[in-house]
Amino acid sequence: MKKVMVVDDELEILDVLKQFLSRSKKYEVETYTNPVNALKHAKNGGYDLILSDVMMPTTSGMDILKEIKETNPNIKVILMTAYSNQQKADESKKLGVDKYLEKPFKSLQEVESAIASVI
Repeated sequence: MKKVMVVDDELEILDVLKQFLSRSKKYEVETYTNPVNALKHAKNGGYDLILSDVMMPTTSGMDILKEIKETNPNIKVILMTAYSNQQKADESKKLGVDKYLEKPFKSLQEVESAIASVI
């Protein structure tokens, strides 16, 4: 079973993703609304994948990506954003993002496919 962290300041998104991803029994899913707490857990939590929103209070998904890849470059990271632009996509690629998803998702299968493609 793969260990997945989902970080988003929207509880509804966390709930939906946790329920959807947990149903297959392929993923052990932990959710965080606070990116600072998520980052602390990510550094020593043995995660295979971090699925993070980009725009959050206190710390952005880009900051999480940068810190995680510096401490453990093997952790896969997928960033989610409702405010996509080419500059952010290019910046995230330079920092080592594995995939970039636009919100709202076309479907939950789109998220599942993105996860399957990186882990």
